[in-house]
Amino acid sequence: MNHLAPPVRVQAAPAARQLADLLQLGRRARDAVDAAALGFIAVNETRQLFHYRQAALARPHMLGQRLPTEVLAVSGLPRPDPQAPYVQWLAQVLRELLTQPDVQCRIAHAHDLPPALADDWESWLPPHALLLPLPGPGGRPVGVLLLARDEEWAPHDLVLANELAHAYGHALARFVPQRTWAERARDWLKTGTRRWAAAAALAAVALCPVRMSVLAPAEVVPLEPFLVRAPLDGVVDRFHVRPNQVVRAGDALFDLDTTALRSRLSVTRKAYDLAAAEYRQAAQMALNDDRSKRELAIKQGQMEGKAVELDYSQQLLDRVQVKAARDGVAVFADVNDWQGRAVSIGERVLTLADPARLELAIALPVADATDLEPGAAVTLYPNGDAFTSYEAELKTVAYRAEPTPDGVLAYRLKAGFAAGQPLPRLGLMGMAKVRGGWTPLAYYVLRRPLAALRQRLGW
Repeated sequence: MNHLAPPVRVQAAPAARQLADLLQLGRRARDAVDAAALGFIAVNETRQLFHYRQAALARPHMLGQRLPTEVLAVSGLPRPDPQAPYVQWLAQVLRELLTQPDVQCRIAHAHDLPPALADDWESWLPPHALLLPLPGPGGRPVGVLLLARDEEWAPHDLVLANELAHAYGHALARFVPQRTWAERARDWLKTGTRRWAAAAALAAVALCPVRMSVLAPAEVVPLEPFLVRAPLDGVVDRFHVRPNQVVRAGDALFDLDTTALRSRLSVTRKAYDLAAAEYRQAAQMALNDDRSKRELAIKQGQMEGKAVELDYSQQLLDRVQVKAARDGVAVFADVNDWQGRAVSIGERVLTLADPARLELAIALPVADATDLEPGAAVTLYPNGDAFTSYEAELKTVAYRAEPTPDGVLAYRLKAGFAAGQPLPRLGLMGMAKVRGGWTPLAYYVLRRPLAALRQRLGW
């Protein structure tokens, strides 16, 4: 039995070396730091496993492309020149051989190519070539390795080559550039049927009718409020109400400072007393003096003038306390904003509003303006409340835009709340969605970009 031992060791040694070489090449491929290093290993160090004369590695320009478009490495060259005739011919050969994708390794010859390429095979490559498609994740080829030599390839070479191709493909997949969504869409639309189907679907979506709508800041304001104004020039002395307090007709709202008015009333009263005394004196002297009779009418007129001034001063003093003319809610910001503040006659100090009569004031920016007609549907989405909304109906649209307190040029819109729903609280703020007419989806999406482009280009 000892004479059988040497043949067993002779047969096992080459297989063990080939397996070790295969594992070593796979490990070196996975350790490659970039595509160039992997290409050098594939076209040069693969000689540890196979004997060949020439080798080339190609990959697609973008992940997902079916055919190789870039020759990454060529045996015997540090870096292939894309403009070299050999490299260009080799790229055409590889694309032609992989027209029908096959993840299995196979033997290729010149007769597998069109005559224009086959005629140059003898000038560039040995007669027998082994084609190794390199499968990546999912089995899609991420490259191709070509090994060419003068001897024919044995069947067991194909088995080893197939395993090596999987190792190289797994390593190369890391360095294949990813495609953008635009490139994927372009590849998907390459065929005529898909292109026309996509165009038809896009046109159908673009022409789909949608309701034109705009969003604008809005505030709940009183409907036909009663404005309480300063009755005369003066300084606010005291407030009798708080913000949002319910008041009745006749309740005191605020007082103006009376210091100046009382001083004026005192001076006017003394002037009246003096004029009255002079009139009485003239009346007594008129009994015996004709000259005093002539002055009596003048003194009487002066006394009556002072009486009018006295009565007017008293009326002004009576008006320093402003009272509510009707029931309502006192609407103003803060008492401290008014106490000690000088006001002019007719200046608005606060508003009396009926909480049961409200409307919605909307400030529509000029940039978002569109055709809106009275009667359009409006929905108020209050700030800080994600589950409540109020329906309203557009009543008026201002014909010209005016600056808002924030400095935004906007149109002022008024909307009335729909009946049969709880009314929001006075002063509530939020975003109002105003719905207009129907329009194609393409116009709805491109309205603002087209308007900006038109303003810039002037067409």
